[in-house]
Amino acid sequence: MLVRDGKRRPPEGDANALPILVRDSRFVVLNKPAGLPAHAGPRGGPSVEDWFPQLSRRRDGPWLVHRLDADTAGCLVVALRRAALIAAQAEFAAGRAIKTYWALVRGVPATAQGVVDAPLAKRRDRAGWRMAVDAGGQPAVTAWRLRGRADGLSWLELMPRTGRTHQVRVHCASLGFPVLGDALYGGGEGGLHLLARAVALRLDPPLEAVAPPPSSMVAALARCGWDGS
Repeated sequence: MLVRDGKRRPPEGDANALPILVRDSRFVVLNKPAGLPAHAGPRGGPSVEDWFPQLSRRRDGPWLVHRLDADTAGCLVVALRRAALIAAQAEFAAGRAIKTYWALVRGVPATAQGVVDAPLAKRRDRAGWRMAVDAGGQPAVTAWRLRGRADGLSWLELMPRTGRTHQVRVHCASLGFPVLGDALYGGGEGGLHLLARAVALRLDPPLEAVAPPPSSMVAALARCGWDGS
């Protein structure tokens, strides 16, 4: 059970399910696996927050500094102290957080790099909701560059300058190159091939972390030229 005696506890046997990439007295950067939500939704179920008791014994905290889509793997920053939370969230809100994503996408861009400047808004229908490019939406900007390609797939490195929901996924689809495995935005079935590769916060001292690709992405990345570094 996830809750006993009114206290949230991690699922038994899963103590090592969330590898730690970096830890100091202020933060833990987790290597979140694809398929695990950052926080529990209305339907319940396991989430990153269920492992918080393992990260700190303080009476308050920890806290998620930001979010990742449930199906996105990689760097997720957790604050262990309230002052650290406030400082880190200010970096994200001001656009100073340096975020790098790796995506395997369907198709091959004609150019080696570019910038997508396309506002995003939430759209709802009977099937649920999704984000869409909308001139009246919130500003959303993503820089990208082509790292490799093979077999009709491309390996893109993306640097979102804003932090809208599903931003990287929608911007890739808007270019005509949806993320592999992204059924919502046209990338077909299967697991989402999207990694929050790195995060850096220019605090004092700075915080930096790099996540390795999940096993589901390794073979395709290697075909596209990734050498394992």
